[in-house]
Amino acid sequence: MGKSKKALKAKADAGAEQILHRAARFEDSIHDFRKKRALKRGYAPRVIPYSGYGSTTWIRVLGRVMLTKQHCPGSRGALKNKRRDESVRGWRSFTSVPLGDVETTVTVGGIRHVVHADRGGVIDAEIAVSLTPGWQVISFDVEGAETVEASVFVVDPSATFGIVCDVDDTVMVTALPRPFLAAWNTFVLDEHARVPTPGMAVLLERLISSHSGSPVVYLSTGAWNVAPTLGRFLSRNLYPAGPLLLTDWGPTHDRWFRSGREHKRENLRRLASEFPDIKWLLIGDDGQHDEDIYAEFVADRPDSVRAVAIRQLSPGEAVLAGKRKTEVQAERTGAPWVFSPDGAGLSAQLTALDIL
Repeated sequence: MGKSKKALKAKADAGAEQILHRAARFEDSIHDFRKKRALKRGYAPRVIPYSGYGSTTWIRVLGRVMLTKQHCPGSRGALKNKRRDESVRGWRSFTSVPLGDVETTVTVGGIRHVVHADRGGVIDAEIAVSLTPGWQVISFDVEGAETVEASVFVVDPSATFGIVCDVDDTVMVTALPRPFLAAWNTFVLDEHARVPTPGMAVLLERLISSHSGSPVVYLSTGAWNVAPTLGRFLSRNLYPAGPLLLTDWGPTHDRWFRSGREHKRENLRRLASEFPDIKWLLIGDDGQHDEDIYAEFVADRPDSVRAVAIRQLSPGEAVLAGKRKTEVQAERTGAPWVFSPDGAGLSAQLTALDIL
């Protein structure tokens, strides 16, 4: 009898752990309604592949499963969708219908691996592989969808240098501290109108040339919805290829909203654990919380940081952001910190540190 009670209690505890926050349940009900409506209108699954990364023995695969309107290949509708995909305003990315909790097959080197998309349709899984360093191609399959391919950067075991780079106000000028302008840039502005930060593409390209085979990871608090747009922006403006680590906006299983800061902290800790022999150059800006997050990371993992490079906002941007803390942060950590409003200034200072 006692054993039976314990079993029932364990089962009840397990069920309690699975109970979602009411905001998450509300979001799921909306997704279910939209999914049923989309399926009735003839929409079908589609995998949106994202670039991943890993080592010669494991890779982290990233993607998202969505429901989209289907057209015959070569048809007028298909061509129209392709043009829309290649030149899409931000708000369209947030009106797509995610297909959550679905089984996805990832094929790597002829070997099939089964992973699962989360409740928001996001695929973020680590799988065991045997690959050579450099860019590799994998494929995603979901029942009812066409097979799609994605690129994965396999880090050389001998690599000792890597780059983690913020996106907003670091590689592109989005004025994120200004809420209304940030909303305009995110939901309305066409990607072709986004402005690259002066000199940053050249800086990153020089860094990669100086440290051949080093990984570049773009870490942002932006939503996965805009990953294709950001990827095209980076490519169009000649930034080095690298995986984007974004987040899924909205409620989590236990809280109303996701924490952008925690998203960056978790991924920095994860990268440090995954690649213990790599020293990272952390690149960000002084308009949000990059300095605080990077300073914490340097304090926690000093052996994982080569230097910190901060792009300074213009005086107008700094006023609107409400603060500038470079002097405080520079005193807080012993790692080399450099500051400049553009890539050229950062490049000169990193050259002086023998990083370039």
